Amino acid sequence: MGKSKGMKRKLKEVTNTDDPDSDSEVPPKIRFSDEPVPKKEKWINKQRVLIFASRGISHRDRHLMQDLRSLMPHSKPESKMERKDSLFVINEMCEMKNCNKCVLFEGRLKRDLYMWVANVPNGPSAKFLVESVYTMAELKLTGNCLKGSRPLLSFDEHFNSSPHYSLLKELFVQIFGTPYHHPKSQPFIDHVMTFSVVDNRIWFRNYQILSEDGALAEIGPRFVLNPIKIFDGSFQGETLWENSHYISPALYRRQIKKAAANKYENRLEKKMAYEASKPKKSYQLNALDEIFSGDPLEKANEIETQMLGSTLEPTVQSPKRSKKTKLKKQVLQNEKKKKEQKENLKGVSKKNKKFKKKNDLKKKVFNKKNVSLAV
Repeated sequence: MGKSKGMKRKLKEVTNTDDPDSDSEVPPKIRFSDEPVPKKEKWINKQRVLIFASRGISHRDRHLMQDLRSLMPHSKPESKMERKDSLFVINEMCEMKNCNKCVLFEGRLKRDLYMWVANVPNGPSAKFLVESVYTMAELKLTGNCLKGSRPLLSFDEHFNSSPHYSLLKELFVQIFGTPYHHPKSQPFIDHVMTFSVVDNRIWFRNYQILSEDGALAEIGPRFVLNPIKIFDGSFQGETLWENSHYISPALYRRQIKKAAANKYENRLEKKMAYEASKPKKSYQLNALDEIFSGDPLEKANEIETQMLGSTLEPTVQSPKRSKKTKLKKQVLQNEKKKKEQKENLKGVSKKNKKFKKKNDLKKKVFNKKNVSLAV
């Protein structure tokens, strides 16, 4: 019998899967069904900011806190903290909320607002006095931006001049900068947050980008941060820097009251200073200068008429006699008035007497009639 064709087949070459240089990825031999499928994550910078306040803040400060929450999609809210709790508790609260940055608003006397900015849990942290607060609802500004959009952060040249400003710049970048590919953020950049140093204070402004030319419109909110201290740790530790220009608001109000209390004394001092510096003689004017002003012929006629009028005037009594005559006239007038008043009083008294007599007669007649009726 002949050999059957096609009985022998060539064996295919089997590739070695154990080769590490191979490009193909082989799934593991054993995989549990509960394990999720691994995904490539784009959200790498996982910054989460806890924004909350302590009890005792005013309504305007609460609106400012809500405005910052709306501008920062990577922020998390928290209920108000009790005053009796120490600031060190905030580190535990941030751990529970899985946050690595914190912004705390602390109110005093419902008029003073302090803001803490901290990197949790290792530090540093900074304390500010918040001044000139204007919220987005309060200001009538034309700017607007998309909620959740990423901002551009603009810093003044002063932030590179001194070390404490450069440290604050790094804190602001990590807190106010929205992370790239954050789940709650939008992939747009349509507003700018500016931080500028003027008069040893940090001025915060938020603007909308209208066009590529650089046209801006303010959105709000706006506030001024007066730095007080920078600490080594998170809400604790050694003071790295202290502001020598800082004046507490209570001391500032006390100085204003003192200045108002000395208002009367200051006014008297000003009067005395004015009288001391007042010149005794004014400018020495020459009376003959008026002769040469205007038409000389008209001026000469006026002088002639004045001279003639002074010669034709009748003789006037001396001022002493005129005063005596005036006094005599006044005395006579007063005496006349007194006499008239006395006469008027006498007439009134006579009329009253007549009226009383008539009334007495009427009463007597009335009594007699009653007696007769009774009988």
